[in-house]
Amino acid sequence: MSSYADRLAALRAQLAADRLDGFVVPLTDEHMSEYVGSYAQRLQWLTGFEGSAGSAVVLPEEAAIFVDGRYTLQVRSQVSADHWSYQSVPETSIADWLKEHAADGARIGYDPWLHSRDWVKKATEALAAKGAELVAVRRNPIDAVWDDRPAASVAKLIVHPEKLAGQSGADKRQKIAEWLGKQDADAAVLAALDSIAWTFNVRGADVSHTPVALAYALVNSDGTADLFVAGEKVDAEVRQHLGNGVRVHERAEFENALAELKGKRVAVDPERSVAAIFDALDKAGATIVPVRDPTVLPRAIKNEVEIAGQRSAQARDGAAIARFLKWIGEEAPKGGLDELKASDHLEALRRESGMLKDLSFDTISGSGPNGAIVHYRASEATNRPLEMNSIYLVDSGGQYADGTTDITRTVAIGTPSDEMRDRFTRVLKGHIAIATARFPKGTRGSQLDSFARRPLWDAGLDYAHGTGHGVGSFLSVHEGPQRISPVGSSQSGGDEPLAAGMILSNEPGYYKAGEYGIRIENLVLVVEREIKGAEKEMLGFETLTFAPIDRRLIDRNLLSDSEIAWLDSYHADVVEKVGPGLAPEDRAWIEAACAPL
Repeated sequence: MSSYADRLAALRAQLAADRLDGFVVPLTDEHMSEYVGSYAQRLQWLTGFEGSAGSAVVLPEEAAIFVDGRYTLQVRSQVSADHWSYQSVPETSIADWLKEHAADGARIGYDPWLHSRDWVKKATEALAAKGAELVAVRRNPIDAVWDDRPAASVAKLIVHPEKLAGQSGADKRQKIAEWLGKQDADAAVLAALDSIAWTFNVRGADVSHTPVALAYALVNSDGTADLFVAGEKVDAEVRQHLGNGVRVHERAEFENALAELKGKRVAVDPERSVAAIFDALDKAGATIVPVRDPTVLPRAIKNEVEIAGQRSAQARDGAAIARFLKWIGEEAPKGGLDELKASDHLEALRRESGMLKDLSFDTISGSGPNGAIVHYRASEATNRPLEMNSIYLVDSGGQYADGTTDITRTVAIGTPSDEMRDRFTRVLKGHIAIATARFPKGTRGSQLDSFARRPLWDAGLDYAHGTGHGVGSFLSVHEGPQRISPVGSSQSGGDEPLAAGMILSNEPGYYKAGEYGIRIENLVLVVEREIKGAEKEMLGFETLTFAPIDRRLIDRNLLSDSEIAWLDSYHADVVEKVGPGLAPEDRAWIEAACAPL
């Protein structure tokens, strides 16, 4: 269809044909994924919104799109205010909005394969308060009007070897079986794609930048499992790797398999499994044990093999970043360099190692005001040059077989203003506060979040995103359950206590709308810390990411002696860990860039 207005009109016509007075459009897939395959990008097709988190509601006469603070600017640039109202979450929920805007007695449709059971319950209650009804649809009405909707990927599964995973799939299944025994359950549903990839030590290419395959699994109390995945994805090597303990079925057979679990006690994660799974089990007469996916915490707490792989991946990635920063410093002042050219060059440098499997997300390459859009994605329509006396922000990452990387650097092009240096230094102070934090075992990320914000708060400033997210091991760049984020924020997750072996990002920022954005991001590993005289078990962070932090943007007078000492020590580590992988001229540059402050 020629325009987003046409698509909205076509959806409304389909809703009328389906006897529906509205429809809810989330940005997810049948696995509650954050990043989804092109076939599931219904929100983008309908609205033009290209962010990675959001939802929409369409009624006969009005429509609304819901995003959090990361996308406040982006949604306004991509989605027409002529047809959509902008709603901010968590301040406004879809349920509350529907309660206010849906007509009395309205039938509001939803796809039960795209929503959690908890969401369905809350929305049902909100609508019932005004005599309206939430209606599960058998066919998504967007799919009925999306004529050129892409097919789901048919990419093959690949084996993730034990030498990189650190544990066999059989051992992982056995641990799940032991967990099922403690739950007095017969089977566990695994619906999250990264849980399945981790459990079976396989990877895929069905979602851009996340090496997972579209699949479901049932892990049984005897340690066997049933894997539901398109048959053309599974070759002889993968079947041999899975072994006799894993029965492979077509993905389309999953719902029928749920129907056969009558009388069984089945563990299902309410956060990671869609409402349709609960509905099928209820209909089958199974007893549902609502409990968190048993792979979530073991997957988040990396083993020694995964940690060693992450360190190798970071050193390799850091060398590419160093070469990129050197190139930016040389080329940007000459003119002719823009956001797209910069991000393309960075990807090319990463690929020179011969070990890059994919980017870990679409590179955020933001010059000047575009850097203030937190999850900005450069396009031909928005592409800006890297101009003198401005700031350039680049947030990027790589997927390597031994680790997933995510790093942000903010670079001065020409001479930065005093305000830019002040804001950058405050962000750096917050970054250092997280990097050097020591905290008792059992501390949650929400308790640390304000450490990063205080230097900004002191100046009446803040940023509208979490300070840190978990990171997978050749899996999703955003991995729960750990976070460093305010309680109650849309990105806070379950507020999991931090544990040794978890990997998180450390990424405070500052964004001045219409002018510039600043973010400094490294990945950190939670480690045990020995403190003389300590009366509690203590934890802290080991920084894993090594690349220069732009000294031209630092106001030394704002830093304490201990903060200067941390930065100098960090830069010495950058030279030590990244320098050996560089050519002589690049090594000379990094030594200068990392000179003591």
